[in-house]
Amino acid sequence: MPVEDDEELREILSLDTIAVVGCSTTPGKAARAIPKYMLDHGYDIVPINPNADEIFGREAYDSLSEVPPGVDIVDVFRPSAEVSGVVDEVLDREDAGVVWTQLGIRDDDAAARAEAAGKRVVQDRCLKVEHQRLM
Repeated sequence: MPVEDDEELREILSLDTIAVVGCSTTPGKAARAIPKYMLDHGYDIVPINPNADEIFGREAYDSLSEVPPGVDIVDVFRPSAEVSGVVDEVLDREDAGVVWTQLGIRDDDAAARAEAAGKRVVQDRCLKVEHQRLM
């Protein structure tokens, strides 16, 4: 069952490290503005973008599988059709306990696989909006 409860969302938002799959280098894009907002609010942001060397002065990784251990949340800014592949990478990790897909992004089958593996899933919600609302 995807996370819908505000208390559980607060728990998730109390975590520190967010790997952002699809983090953008383009000013004005949500995939840049939202991770920047989270960075400005004390989160450790790990950008994942195979077309960038660095974002926000931080090393950008080509894929989630290349990111060193220590990720709490995997935030997905990729089309819904790519969520399943991201979940596959999450399931190969022991650290990432939360999969979060941004507004308009969802894959119920991939979410069910993640949940069956003990991961928490938040789908089709904006990290920034929920942070502003709950924190």
